Amino acid sequence: MPDAPTKPTRPDAPKQRPTSTETRTLVELAVAAMLDKKAADVTVMDLRGVSGVADFFVIGTGTSDTQIKAIADGVRMGIKETTSELPWHREGYQSLVWVLLDYVDVVVHVFDAEKRAFYDLERLWGDAPRELVEDGYEQIALFDMPAS
Repeated sequence: MPDAPTKPTRPDAPKQRPTSTETRTLVELAVAAMLDKKAADVTVMDLRGVSGVADFFVIGTGTSDTQIKAIADGVRMGIKETTSELPWHREGYQSLVWVLLDYVDVVVHVFDAEKRAFYDLERLWGDAPRELVEDGYEQIALFDMPAS
């Protein structure tokens, strides 16, 4: 199980950067795969102006270890098939309560409900703009935010 990320204390945390086409594609593919596998509460967090850890977190919840694995596998395969990208790091496949797929600029988190509530990334990274994405979305609104 991955450790909970901690907020950096660097005074030189980056200002919000423009979203690259590659990063946008990774986020959109991760969201689409999560929704395809019926993940609950799919949320995109924009960390560009808050942290140097990643540009975006994509977070979703599964209801069983089987669904969590299916969601994580769906994200990995969807991204690989479209972009040939593989996660730089992946973690949590042993316990299937929190699977993390790290694509450097985009980090995907697939939780069970209990672990998601316990680690509460949305509260931990409370300064980051976030968007709950629902099935049938047309565009992730966070991409429309101007870079500062």
